[in-house]
Amino acid sequence: MPDAPEGAKCPICGRSVVPRHHPFCSRRCADVDLARWLTGSYVVPGTPPEEEEDEQRENPPESDD
Repeated sequence: MPDAPEGAKCPICGRSVVPRHHPFCSRRCADVDLARWLTGSYVVPGTPPEEEEDEQRENPPESDD
């Protein structure tokens, strides 16, 4: 695992990063980050699946026939 850059800070609490838990300072902060992803606190932007399906029905791909 690569060493943390000198002076890197934990994105959860702001303490110095510990190489063993990079990019966090501790297992606790890593778990807090994971919990935020699992509960939906963090979201990757994109189109909701329902909207994508509606768009595909309204504008089906043209065939090369």
